[in-house]
Amino acid sequence: MKVVLIGVGQAGGKITQALAEFDYERGFEAVKGAFAVNTARTDLQSLDIDTMLIGQDRVKGHGVGGDNELGAEIMEDEATEVMDELDGRVTSKSDAVFVVAGLGGGTGSGGAPMLTRQLQRIYDIPVYGIGVLPGRDEGGIYQANAGRSLKTFARESDSVLLIDNDAWKSSGESLEEGFDQINDRIAERIGLLLAAGEVIDGVGESVVDSSEIINTLKNGGIASLGYASATAAEDAEENINVITSATRKALMTGTSLPQAVKADKALLIVAGHPDRIARKGVERARKWLEEETGSLEVRGGDFPLNSERIATLVLLGGVEGSQRIDEFMDRAREAEEQRQASGGEDAAAAFENDDLDDLF
Repeated sequence: MKVVLIGVGQAGGKITQALAEFDYERGFEAVKGAFAVNTARTDLQSLDIDTMLIGQDRVKGHGVGGDNELGAEIMEDEATEVMDELDGRVTSKSDAVFVVAGLGGGTGSGGAPMLTRQLQRIYDIPVYGIGVLPGRDEGGIYQANAGRSLKTFARESDSVLLIDNDAWKSSGESLEEGFDQINDRIAERIGLLLAAGEVIDGVGESVVDSSEIINTLKNGGIASLGYASATAAEDAEENINVITSATRKALMTGTSLPQAVKADKALLIVAGHPDRIARKGVERARKWLEEETGSLEVRGGDFPLNSERIATLVLLGGVEGSQRIDEFMDRAREAEEQRQASGGEDAAAAFENDDLDDLF
């Protein structure tokens, strides 16, 4: 899947760089362009990809201080300049544009939905979001910001691949170490998804291509991604249970959005050496996914790689009705109510409004 990545805000820039590095180091060539946009100069200085500072007239390169309405306003004012950076990056060979952001801060949570709205007006290829939910221990303002941003981002995007910061964080890590590890895991999982079908080290029986990813995300809303891997035997027949077990693990314990199991559509990708991938295992795993997700549209395919392990990727489209989303939105409402009670802006009613127009 040939894509262009735009990171908005601090987390968005770091994740975009991690994705670009993962793709480059493995020679997948799925990422055809990557750059980062921010209102804070210091956050851009640590990045090796192309960067762009916006909002200098208003915040002097110091960021928006968690104010996502200000982040949205600045992005709207300078959207034309940001679009100019896309010249030569988005081509006729591009399958999609991904806007990447942490949803808890100011620039990312406000700027990413606004940039997505502008991109939709210009390009006729899908514009997807990659959004990161703040962890439970990251503070009330981040919960409230993400609650306002999430519905808006999902509305403006063709689909938002949502990642819960608590999902891929290991116990015992500091906050900074946790973020670095999460970014690496995001890069590995999404990087493999984008590369599926692009690098062929052998001939698979049913190789996944970009159209199957696009079809899985076609209904819009919120998507999640599951991942698991295991050592593979040399004989494909011995890997039937390996594939089915890895698929169960990917869905039940390895998703970017815990407890998001029911979905409108799903895609199963089994990556590994073609001689070790058992077709019977892929089909059994696909049927199990149909039962667990409740979806009648579950696609399955191979991603041939020269590896002694088998990895499974499970992409779920249309998971916004999940328990995890409900829990998060409840927490976001509580955070906004507490901010209101302490003299902050009264925007609690925004969470009851599916449009969330007041963010813009």
